[in-house]
Amino acid sequence: MRCLTSLFAFALLCQTTFAQDKTKPGDEMIQKYLNAETDKLSQKFLDGAKTLEDWKAKRPRLYQEYMDMLGLWPIPEKTPLKATITGEEGAHGAVVEKLHFQSKPGLYVTGNLYRPQVAAGAKVKKLPAVLYVCGHSGKGRDGNKTAFQDHGFWFANHGYVCLVIDTLQLGEIPGVHHGTYGRPWISAKSFGFAEKDKLENRFWWHSIGYSPAAVEAWNGVRAIDYLVTRPDVDADKIGVTGISGGGAATFWIAAADERVKVAVPVSGMADLESYVKNKVVNGHCDCMFLYNTYQWDWTTIAALVAPRPMLFANSDKDSIFPMDANRRVYKKLQQIYGMYGVEKAVGEYVSAGGHDYRPDLRKAIFHFFNLHLKRQPTPLVEDSAKYTPIEGKKLRVFPTDADLPKDAINHRIDELFIPAAKVALPKWGKFVEWKKEMIAKVRKFGFRNLPNDVPVPVRVEEGLFDLISTEPNIHSLTGGVAPGDGLKSGNAFLMVNDPKMLKWAASNQKQFEELQDSVIEKGQMFPLIYRGANWDTGPFKLSKLLEWSEKSPPNYVTRSHVLLGRTIDEGRVRDIIATTKYLEKAAKKKANWHLYGWGQSGINCAYAALFEPSIKEVIVIDPPKSHKEGPHFLNVLRVLDIPEALGLLAPTPLTIVGGKDAAFDRTEEIYRLAGAADKLTRK
Repeated sequence: MRCLTSLFAFALLCQTTFAQDKTKPGDEMIQKYLNAETDKLSQKFLDGAKTLEDWKAKRPRLYQEYMDMLGLWPIPEKTPLKATITGEEGAHGAVVEKLHFQSKPGLYVTGNLYRPQVAAGAKVKKLPAVLYVCGHSGKGRDGNKTAFQDHGFWFANHGYVCLVIDTLQLGEIPGVHHGTYGRPWISAKSFGFAEKDKLENRFWWHSIGYSPAAVEAWNGVRAIDYLVTRPDVDADKIGVTGISGGGAATFWIAAADERVKVAVPVSGMADLESYVKNKVVNGHCDCMFLYNTYQWDWTTIAALVAPRPMLFANSDKDSIFPMDANRRVYKKLQQIYGMYGVEKAVGEYVSAGGHDYRPDLRKAIFHFFNLHLKRQPTPLVEDSAKYTPIEGKKLRVFPTDADLPKDAINHRIDELFIPAAKVALPKWGKFVEWKKEMIAKVRKFGFRNLPNDVPVPVRVEEGLFDLISTEPNIHSLTGGVAPGDGLKSGNAFLMVNDPKMLKWAASNQKQFEELQDSVIEKGQMFPLIYRGANWDTGPFKLSKLLEWSEKSPPNYVTRSHVLLGRTIDEGRVRDIIATTKYLEKAAKKKANWHLYGWGQSGINCAYAALFEPSIKEVIVIDPPKSHKEGPHFLNVLRVLDIPEALGLLAPTPLTIVGGKDAAFDRTEEIYRLAGAADKLTRK
């Protein structure tokens, strides 16, 4: 056996470090992997529909999947809006109503509604309405709605009602957009938070399936609910538009709500090739993305708007919405609109310049709304630049801080918007059925990429440790075994390494030595360092090939994975299963596998055991008690949490070292209900 037999010696060697470069060897590996997976999804436009009949047959399912990926399925209850107008301002021949409503109880949406002035006693006319959703413009306490006044004034002066609503992060009542982006460009203090990290490192969003895109979409849907209640709004003539983050929200809302009859997204969507292969995701905040659970080609989201009129508006020198992506998206949009036989309902407008509005772009937007909402093909439209803004403070819905609602939940909506699962434990005698159902749910939402039968890896390079390819373009590192030399006892231990191992071993040396002695007595040990190992193992040259850059900001690798419908930890579970198969093939003998790992790696071991029957025991050391701490699998908290996941292992023997936390009482109860109480050990 060509691997280290002393775990502690291995741990000490792993502490040797090498000089840190700006890039790491694993960057090339992970980029090839992400590029290849992007190419696969880019071929799935319209879920493969080639005819309108195919598309119409698929669309109901796709709509549900889309809403589910936003975290809006089942569609949330539409609770009372409690819409309130707190004041009015008059300017430029329009009236600006300052209003708020609650899209969910305590989730306040602040906005300014622009309408034409109406003479006293005049009959109220029903007018077309435009919902304007804002981009990332920091206006502090006034809310970013005040940055786009000229649009509101233009619409009001041309026979529309226009509601401009604040975004979650940049509104009068601040929330968070930058949970995983890691690049807050406005101070946390300006959002009412005490510390910068309040805005960052919320990778548990992936585990619950939350994105601020969901809140922006829902706020937009509820804004339409408000508009259609007004006597001056024609409910059959609703449009939506916005730039940048507002352009993305235009897609979210129009795809979610068919009451939107016309959509004009401005610089709001690229494609996966742009976001992932060209790393444009690094220029975007979390509100620009949903989690691609069902692994769509991204432009299929925009296709849900068809056949309703859409103007795909962009700028030719926009670095975060580059023209090559615009061309690809528009070409695909022409395909779906062509299926409907309404090719002219989708238009493209490209302005010369960077990421901003210019007169020609604004005029194109206004002309499109006139044409499709008012049926007025006016060839010449005036620019809204003539409407000078009024002081933002005058447009506040809540004039002073004392006026802000005390029951607002905007600042913690990420914790409340998508409820975590409340798992009902199995009844006595029903454990097997319960386990089967729960594992199926976990696989559906978080492990769609994991094959039912994980292929045997290919050896890339042989040495003291073997470098193996656990899936195309992904490498792991494990101890080698010669044919006929290993797995003689039939028991084999796979130690899945984690940076926490070193800290735990140093502070629990006696316990660590006892653990290694018990392992060596029972069978042979093989270490595993899986993809993205974020520690330096200087003596082992090959291990350096596994580590990729984890720059924060902007967490490129982690965020790109969820755009492809996966997470890094999901891949690591595959690495664990694949490694056991590799070692068995090398030894030409089947084995009973015993897995153990520290912290999050221990939980990855547990999930591997759920999917691979050859794993006969799991030992987890100092495990996190919730997926909010990691590891992260898409939507897993919508199904279960770590204590339930560990319980699903029953009747597989499970040892939890450092598992005295009350959270694991639930694991113990599940083992009891499975009739396997004697198979669980807590130390």
